[in-house]
Order: sequence, then C-alpha cells, then structure tokens
Amino acid sequence: MPYMHIRGKVTGDVLEIGCGEGRGVELLSGHADSFTAVDKIPEVIERLASKYPDATFTRMNLPPLSGLTDNQFDTVVSFQVIEHIRDDKLYLEEIKRVLKPGGKAYITTPNIRKTLTRNPWHIREYQPHELHNLAKEVFGGKCRLQGIGGNEKVWQYYEQNKASVKRITRFDILNLQYRLPSWMLRIPYEMLNRMNRNKLERASEGLAAEISYKDYVHVEDPEEALDLFLIVEK
Repeated sequence: MPYMHIRGKVTGDVLEIGCGEGRGVELLSGHADSFTAVDKIPEVIERLASKYPDATFTRMNLPPLSGLTDNQFDTVVSFQVIEHIRDDKLYLEEIKRVLKPGGKAYITTPNIRKTLTRNPWHIREYQPHELHNLAKEVFGGKCRLQGIGGNEKVWQYYEQNKASVKRITRFDILNLQYRLPSWMLRIPYEMLNRMNRNKLERASEGLAAEISYKDYVHVEDPEEALDLFLIVEK
C-alpha cells in the first residue's frame, strides 16, 4: 500500500487528490500540520467531513484544482487518479501550481505492462517511460519514477489472476474490449471482474485473504512493478 511507504515522508500542509474511502486521511493526517482532501463524489466528501472534522474536504471535478491557491501545500498525494483524468498534463501542472517551492507530490497509477485486461473506467494507462516523460515536461529533472511491487504471495496471486482472466478473454476473438467504446464495457467489466474475484478467492485456498499491505513493497525498477510510483518536486 503506497500510503505506508510515504507516511514518514509527509510533512506540513498536505493535499490529497482523490481521497476515495479515506485511507489517506486515516494514515497521513497525523503526520501533517493540515490535511485537505478533494474528491468528485459528494457522498464520500460528506461522510469523511463528518468523520474527520479537523481536516478540510471539498467536492471537485478536476483539473483544475479550483479554489486552491498557488504555493499552498508542502505535500500532494494522489493515488490511482491520473488514469481517470483526460487532460493529464494539466493535472500535473495544477499539482505543481499548488505545491510550495521544494514541495513534493507522490502519484501512483497502474503499470500497463502488468494490466491483465482493459479497464473501461480508465482514460489511459501508461508505459513507465510515458509517465516519466510527461512528468519531465512539467517538473523538469525533479522527478523520479519507481514502483510498487509485491512479495512472493502477491505475485503468486497475480499469476492466478492472469490465468483466470486469460480463460475469460479467450472468448473475445474479435478483441472487442479494445474496439468498443468504454461506456459499453463498464457493466460487463464489473460483472466479470466480480465473478473472477470471487472464483479466485474460492480457488486460491485463502491466498487472497492472507495478503495485506505488508506484502506490497517499494521497488526501484518501475518496469516490473504492479503500479508506477512517481515522485516529483517543485
């Protein structure tokens, strides 16, 4: 889990873009002077605002980061978000804008090299060099691309999942998952994904249940990582 890898590095005024179910505020807010989070789902914002009254939550469709001022944050965190953003360069430019000089942002996204099938909820996924080059356009040389990988249990489960997905997608002889518009694929994707996950949990003899955040590790080489882990500095 990338939150655990950055918990000791988060300082000052922190912004999380795409706070989701609130793992960021739960794990990181105690290390911050202030914690601000944005998300597009109003129910998420309302629930988290009630649960964490000392943090600031704002509903926002982004980019841009409307209402946030230049040079406002020491740390920006945005996990599994950029793949949903149509204007990904503007997204990075807005992160740079709201960072204080010397501030850092931590960003994760799926490594397309390890993606097993098309996710119709994603605008795109990246080759490692593609994300790195995009980041360099905005942040210059102040960017590093690493990865999030796993131990033997994680890779064993990944291989089981890969084999299971291959059995399902062998029926897609016309390669429709890459030819149809994404909106047509979302319902069947969710149904098949849930079915595959339940089947794996039954067949893996408890392997899925055994895996925790401790089984995911920070790796230097992004080429072999499950997720790309981008660190940028203003």
